[in-house]
Amino acid sequence: MSEVLIFGAGAIGALYGSRLAKAGASVSVVCRSNYSAVKKHGFTINSPDFGSDTWAPTRVFASAKEAIAAKIPWSYIVVTTKALPDVSDDSALLEGLVSSGTAIVLIQNGLGVEEPYRRRFPAAAVLSAVTVASAAQPTPGTIAHNRWTRINTGAYLPGLTPAAEEAHAATGQAREFSRLLVAGGVADASTYSHGKLQQVRWHKIAINASYNPSAVLANGATHREMVMDPAMAEHVKGVMEEVLTTAPKVLGAPFPAEFASADTIMRSTRKNISGGRPSMWADWESGRPMEVEVILGNPIRIAREHGLKMPRMQSLYALIKMAQANRDRAGKSDSRL
Repeated sequence: MSEVLIFGAGAIGALYGSRLAKAGASVSVVCRSNYSAVKKHGFTINSPDFGSDTWAPTRVFASAKEAIAAKIPWSYIVVTTKALPDVSDDSALLEGLVSSGTAIVLIQNGLGVEEPYRRRFPAAAVLSAVTVASAAQPTPGTIAHNRWTRINTGAYLPGLTPAAEEAHAATGQAREFSRLLVAGGVADASTYSHGKLQQVRWHKIAINASYNPSAVLANGATHREMVMDPAMAEHVKGVMEEVLTTAPKVLGAPFPAEFASADTIMRSTRKNISGGRPSMWADWESGRPMEVEVILGNPIRIAREHGLKMPRMQSLYALIKMAQANRDRAGKSDSRL
């Protein structure tokens, strides 16, 4: 039986954790603010795809230290925390948890999230995963899954030939992880090659980097408001196209034909009457750190290493980074009053 540890069991971690448990894996969780509720009652998950159910994880830990003390040989450690390299190196929290045979699965937004784990755990398998799923935790331990379940996973194996990648043990671990999700009811879980998974990451950057910081800088504009306003729509499309034209030059391969264009993404957004705001706005409002580096900073730096400029992204990066610094500075000043 696979022993799975969900590290940072919020909405996405609980959703996929419950599916892995449904497939027969032993799934434990490291919780933060929802620890007390989950320890007492487990997770209540309401989903249009999976119905309403209560899932009790095998073990509930309040910290990484507690999980280390349990001395479990984890098959998979699934990291679903936000990637904030400018705040902390969260790979350090896994020290003492990763053993021989453990695969670290990173279900996180952004580019460059894999490298800290690869450097710290060179003997471990690092699996990169990108999800498209709408889920929230309105109250501790209660998960509202709204729509979509897609998750693509691939072994992070930069520099290997296709044959060497295919023969690598991490590729088998990625396939087994996807198999478990499918067995748990996630029909659109799939395994990609390293190259295609990085294309998926860049493609999602086109969406996140255009909508997320723009919503904050536009004082909470919804997705739909941004694409319905002519000036804002031109800006959003410009950012998307900058990412979508830069990525193939960085990766050395065009996007697959099935990947949506900027126009297709924006048409889909216009049809979403409910609108909704990007997650970065919620972080801004609550005073939490935003995923500025992995969504904006890292793509700019990676492009620069290939002799490429991303002026639209650079402008967004400079503006949102300074806005966050000023917000945090004002908050610290207020706290001393």
